Amino acid sequence: MLEILLNFEQIAKLFDPKFLIGLGLAAVLAGLFLWIGGLGFRKILAAILGMVSGGICGLFIIGHNIIAVALAAITAVIAVIFEKVFILILAAALAAVSGLVILAGPHIENSGVAISLNQDKVSEQSSTISFGESLKTVKMYAVDCVGKIKQASLNMPVHNWPIIVVLAVIPILAGLYIDRLAPAFCCAALGTILLFAGMILLLLYKGSTPITRIHKGSSFYLVVFTAMIVFGTFEQLLLCKSQKRKPTRKNQANKDQQEPDKTAKTWRTT
Repeated sequence: MLEILLNFEQIAKLFDPKFLIGLGLAAVLAGLFLWIGGLGFRKILAAILGMVSGGICGLFIIGHNIIAVALAAITAVIAVIFEKVFILILAAALAAVSGLVILAGPHIENSGVAISLNQDKVSEQSSTISFGESLKTVKMYAVDCVGKIKQASLNMPVHNWPIIVVLAVIPILAGLYIDRLAPAFCCAALGTILLFAGMILLLLYKGSTPITRIHKGSSFYLVVFTAMIVFGTFEQLLLCKSQKRKPTRKNQANKDQQEPDKTAKTWRTT
Protein backbone atom coordinates (compact mmCIF):
# COMPACT_ATOMS: atom_id res chain seq x y z
CA MET A 1 0.00 0.00 0.00
CA LEU A 2 2.99 2.28 0.51
CA GLU A 3 3.63 2.20 -3.23
CA ILE A 4 0.04 3.34 -3.85
CA LEU A 5 0.38 6.24 -1.40
CA LEU A 6 3.74 7.32 -2.81
CA ASN A 7 2.30 7.25 -6.31
CA PHE A 8 -0.66 9.30 -5.10
CA GLU A 9 1.83 11.83 -3.72
CA GLN A 10 3.28 12.24 -7.21
CA ILE A 11 -0.09 12.40 -8.96
CA ALA A 12 -1.51 14.89 -6.44
CA LYS A 13 0.98 17.53 -7.57
CA LEU A 14 -1.02 17.75 -10.81
CA PHE A 15 -4.39 18.18 -9.08
CA ASP A 16 -6.40 21.34 -9.48
CA PRO A 17 -5.02 23.83 -6.87
CA LYS A 18 -8.60 24.71 -5.85
CA PHE A 19 -9.19 21.06 -5.01
CA LEU A 20 -6.09 20.75 -2.80
CA ILE A 21 -6.51 24.12 -1.08
CA GLY A 22 -10.28 23.85 -0.59
CA LEU A 23 -10.28 20.27 0.64
CA GLY A 24 -7.15 20.81 2.72
CA LEU A 25 -8.47 23.91 4.50
CA ALA A 26 -11.86 22.29 5.08
CA ALA A 27 -10.19 19.23 6.62
CA VAL A 28 -7.92 21.35 8.86
CA LEU A 29 -10.78 23.55 10.13
CA ALA A 30 -13.09 20.58 10.72
CA GLY A 31 -10.24 18.73 12.41
CA LEU A 32 -9.50 21.62 14.78
CA PHE A 33 -13.19 21.89 15.67
CA LEU A 34 -13.47 18.19 16.46
CA TRP A 35 -10.11 17.95 18.20
CA ILE A 36 -10.66 20.92 20.53
CA GLY A 37 -14.38 21.17 21.21
CA GLY A 38 -16.43 18.65 19.28
CA LEU A 39 -17.72 17.14 22.52
CA GLY A 40 -19.74 20.30 23.23
CA PHE A 41 -22.02 19.57 20.23
CA ARG A 42 -22.81 15.89 20.70
CA LYS A 43 -26.17 15.81 18.88
CA ILE A 44 -24.90 17.71 15.84
CA LEU A 45 -21.70 15.67 15.89
CA ALA A 46 -23.62 12.38 16.02
CA ALA A 47 -25.76 13.41 13.04
CA ILE A 48 -22.73 14.44 10.98
CA LEU A 49 -20.72 11.35 11.89
CA GLY A 50 -23.70 9.13 11.14
CA MET A 51 -24.16 10.75 7.75
CA VAL A 52 -20.45 10.51 6.88
CA SER A 53 -20.02 6.93 8.07
CA GLY A 54 -23.14 5.80 6.24
CA GLY A 55 -22.06 7.56 3.08
CA ILE A 56 -18.59 6.03 3.23
CA CYS A 57 -19.97 2.54 3.77
CA GLY A 58 -22.41 2.95 0.89
CA LEU A 59 -19.77 4.41 -1.43
CA PHE A 60 -16.86 2.08 -0.77
CA ILE A 61 -18.54 -1.13 0.38
CA ILE A 62 -21.70 -1.15 -1.74
CA GLY A 63 -20.30 1.10 -4.47
CA HIS A 64 -23.50 2.87 -5.56
CA ASN A 65 -24.00 6.63 -5.24
CA ILE A 66 -27.79 6.58 -4.73
CA ILE A 67 -27.54 3.86 -2.08
CA ALA A 68 -24.73 5.84 -0.41
CA VAL A 69 -26.93 8.94 -0.12
CA ALA A 70 -29.88 6.96 1.24
CA LEU A 71 -27.66 5.09 3.71
CA ALA A 72 -26.12 8.38 4.86
CA ALA A 73 -29.55 9.84 5.64
CA ILE A 74 -30.68 6.70 7.47
CA THR A 75 -27.54 6.45 9.60
CA ALA A 76 -27.77 10.16 10.48
CA VAL A 77 -31.27 9.66 11.89
CA ILE A 78 -30.24 6.49 13.74
CA ALA A 79 -27.18 8.24 15.18
CA VAL A 80 -29.32 11.05 16.63
CA ILE A 81 -31.92 8.68 18.11
CA PHE A 82 -29.40 6.21 19.56
CA GLU A 83 -26.62 8.68 20.20
CA LYS A 84 -24.78 6.87 23.00
CA VAL A 85 -24.91 3.45 21.33
CA PHE A 86 -23.78 4.91 18.00
CA ILE A 87 -20.82 6.73 19.60
CA LEU A 88 -19.73 3.53 21.37
CA ILE A 89 -19.90 1.56 18.11
CA LEU A 90 -17.99 4.30 16.27
CA ALA A 91 -15.28 4.39 18.96
CA ALA A 92 -14.92 0.61 18.75
CA ALA A 93 -14.76 0.78 14.95
CA LEU A 94 -12.04 3.45 15.04
CA ALA A 95 -9.93 1.40 17.45
CA ALA A 96 -10.46 -1.82 15.46
CA VAL A 97 -9.68 -0.23 12.08
CA SER A 98 -6.53 1.43 13.47
CA GLY A 99 -5.34 -1.92 14.83
CA LEU A 100 -6.22 -3.67 11.57
CA VAL A 101 -4.24 -1.19 9.46
CA ILE A 102 -1.18 -1.51 11.72
CA LEU A 103 -1.28 -5.30 12.01
CA ALA A 104 -2.20 -5.92 8.38
CA GLY A 105 0.42 -3.50 7.04
CA PRO A 106 3.16 -6.09 6.46
CA HIS A 107 0.71 -8.38 4.64
CA ILE A 108 -0.55 -5.81 2.13
CA GLU A 109 0.50 -6.66 -1.41
CA ASN A 110 1.06 -3.74 -3.72
CA SER A 111 -0.89 -3.62 -6.93
CA GLY A 112 -0.08 -1.58 -10.00
CA VAL A 113 -3.59 -1.47 -11.43
CA ALA A 114 -4.66 1.92 -10.15
CA ILE A 115 -1.10 3.24 -10.48
CA SER A 116 -0.75 2.41 -14.17
CA LEU A 117 -4.19 3.80 -14.94
CA ASN A 118 -3.37 7.10 -13.29
CA GLN A 119 0.07 7.38 -14.86
CA ASP A 120 -1.38 6.85 -18.33
CA LYS A 121 -4.08 9.43 -17.67
CA VAL A 122 -1.63 11.97 -16.28
CA SER A 123 0.76 11.54 -19.20
CA GLU A 124 -2.05 12.68 -21.50
CA GLN A 125 -2.69 15.83 -19.41
CA SER A 126 -0.91 19.04 -20.36
CA SER A 127 -0.56 20.67 -16.93
CA THR A 128 -3.16 19.93 -14.25
CA ILE A 129 -6.06 17.60 -13.65
CA SER A 130 -9.49 19.22 -13.40
CA PHE A 131 -11.44 19.41 -10.15
CA GLY A 132 -13.75 16.55 -11.16
CA GLU A 133 -10.90 14.35 -12.35
CA SER A 134 -9.01 15.07 -9.13
CA LEU A 135 -11.99 13.89 -7.09
CA LYS A 136 -12.33 10.74 -9.20
CA THR A 137 -8.62 9.99 -8.81
CA VAL A 138 -8.82 10.34 -5.01
CA LYS A 139 -11.82 8.01 -4.93
CA MET A 140 -9.98 5.44 -7.08
CA TYR A 141 -6.96 5.47 -4.79
CA ALA A 142 -9.19 5.20 -1.71
CA VAL A 143 -11.05 2.22 -3.16
CA ASP A 144 -7.75 0.57 -4.06
CA CYS A 145 -6.38 1.07 -0.52
CA VAL A 146 -9.55 -0.33 1.05
CA GLY A 147 -9.36 -3.34 -1.24
CA LYS A 148 -5.75 -3.99 -0.26
CA ILE A 149 -6.61 -3.78 3.43
CA LYS A 150 -9.44 -6.28 2.92
CA GLN A 151 -7.10 -8.64 1.10
CA ALA A 152 -4.43 -8.26 3.79
CA SER A 153 -6.95 -9.02 6.54
CA LEU A 154 -7.52 -12.42 4.92
CA ASN A 155 -3.78 -13.14 4.74
CA MET A 156 -3.13 -11.94 8.29
CA PRO A 157 -2.21 -14.53 10.97
CA VAL A 158 -5.11 -15.75 13.08
CA HIS A 159 -3.50 -14.65 16.36
CA ASN A 160 -3.81 -10.99 15.32
CA TRP A 161 -7.61 -11.07 15.41
CA PRO A 162 -7.92 -11.38 19.21
CA ILE A 163 -5.77 -8.23 19.49
CA ILE A 164 -8.16 -6.36 17.20
CA VAL A 165 -11.15 -7.60 19.21
CA VAL A 166 -9.55 -6.41 22.45
CA LEU A 167 -8.85 -3.00 20.89
CA ALA A 168 -12.53 -2.75 19.92
CA VAL A 169 -13.81 -3.83 23.35
CA ILE A 170 -11.64 -1.39 25.35
CA PRO A 171 -13.42 1.85 24.25
CA ILE A 172 -16.83 0.20 24.75
CA LEU A 173 -16.06 -0.81 28.33
CA ALA A 174 -14.41 2.53 29.06
CA GLY A 175 -17.38 4.39 27.59
CA LEU A 176 -19.81 2.44 29.76
CA TYR A 177 -17.98 3.41 32.95
CA ILE A 178 -17.10 6.99 31.95
CA ASP A 179 -20.07 8.55 30.21
CA ARG A 180 -18.28 11.10 28.02
CA LEU A 181 -15.08 9.17 27.31
CA ALA A 182 -16.24 7.48 24.09
CA PRO A 183 -17.48 10.68 22.36
CA ALA A 184 -14.37 12.55 23.52
CA PHE A 185 -12.17 9.81 22.04
CA CYS A 186 -14.14 9.87 18.76
CA CYS A 187 -13.80 13.65 18.49
CA ALA A 188 -10.09 13.58 19.24
CA ALA A 189 -9.34 10.65 16.89
CA LEU A 190 -11.37 11.98 13.96
CA GLY A 191 -10.04 15.49 14.51
CA THR A 192 -6.46 14.23 14.45
CA ILE A 193 -7.09 12.23 11.28
CA LEU A 194 -8.61 15.28 9.55
CA LEU A 195 -5.74 17.51 10.69
CA PHE A 196 -3.15 15.13 9.28
CA ALA A 197 -5.09 14.69 6.03
CA GLY A 198 -5.63 18.43 5.60
CA MET A 199 -1.98 19.27 6.25
CA ILE A 200 -0.89 16.59 3.77
CA LEU A 201 -3.13 18.08 1.06
CA LEU A 202 -1.86 21.61 1.74
CA LEU A 203 1.77 20.44 1.67
CA LEU A 204 1.12 18.60 -1.60
CA TYR A 205 -0.14 21.89 -3.04
CA LYS A 206 3.16 23.51 -2.03
CA GLY A 207 5.04 20.80 -3.93
CA SER A 208 6.33 19.03 -0.81
CA THR A 209 6.49 15.28 -0.19
CA PRO A 210 4.68 14.78 3.16
CA ILE A 211 3.86 11.10 2.64
CA THR A 212 7.53 10.28 2.01
CA ARG A 213 8.57 12.22 5.12
CA ILE A 214 5.92 10.48 7.25
CA HIS A 215 7.11 7.09 5.99
CA LYS A 216 10.76 7.88 6.81
CA GLY A 217 9.85 9.09 10.30
CA SER A 218 6.93 6.72 10.87
CA SER A 219 7.81 6.05 14.53
CA PHE A 220 7.97 9.75 15.35
CA TYR A 221 4.70 10.59 13.58
CA LEU A 222 2.96 7.61 15.20
CA VAL A 223 3.93 9.00 18.62
CA VAL A 224 2.71 12.48 17.61
CA PHE A 225 -0.55 11.03 16.27
CA THR A 226 -1.19 9.05 19.47
CA ALA A 227 -0.25 12.00 21.70
CA MET A 228 -2.67 14.29 19.85
CA ILE A 229 -5.52 11.81 20.35
CA VAL A 230 -4.75 11.43 24.07
CA PHE A 231 -4.41 15.19 24.58
CA GLY A 232 -7.61 15.94 22.65
CA THR A 233 -9.55 13.33 24.61
CA PHE A 234 -8.57 14.57 28.07
CA GLU A 235 -8.75 18.23 27.05
CA GLN A 236 -12.39 17.83 26.05
CA LEU A 237 -13.22 15.81 29.16
CA LEU A 238 -11.85 18.66 31.29
CA LEU A 239 -13.08 21.71 29.37
CA CYS A 240 -16.30 20.55 27.71
CA LYS A 241 -18.33 20.13 30.86
CA SER A 242 -21.68 18.38 30.65
CA GLN A 243 -24.57 20.75 31.20
CA LYS A 244 -26.50 19.95 34.38
CA ARG A 245 -30.19 20.58 34.23
CA LYS A 246 -31.37 23.36 36.47
CA PRO A 247 -34.28 22.48 38.77
CA THR A 248 -37.60 23.81 37.54
CA ARG A 249 -39.91 25.92 39.69
CA LYS A 250 -42.20 22.95 40.29
CA ASN A 251 -39.35 20.71 41.42
CA GLN A 252 -37.99 23.48 43.59
CA ALA A 253 -41.42 23.99 45.20
CA ASN A 254 -41.74 20.26 45.90
CA LYS A 255 -38.28 20.27 47.41
CA ASP A 256 -39.19 23.18 49.64
CA GLN A 257 -42.37 21.41 50.79
CA GLN A 258 -40.43 18.27 51.66
CA GLU A 259 -38.02 20.17 53.86
CA PRO A 260 -39.16 20.41 57.48
CA ASP A 261 -40.29 23.83 58.56
CA LYS A 262 -37.80 25.43 60.83
CA THR A 263 -39.35 28.05 63.05
CA ALA A 264 -37.16 30.49 64.78
CA LYS A 265 -37.32 30.42 68.54
CA THR A 266 -38.68 33.60 70.09
CA TRP A 267 -39.66 34.67 73.59
CA ARG A 268 -43.23 33.40 72.85
CA THR A 269 -42.09 29.80 72.15
CA THR A 270 -39.48 29.53 74.83
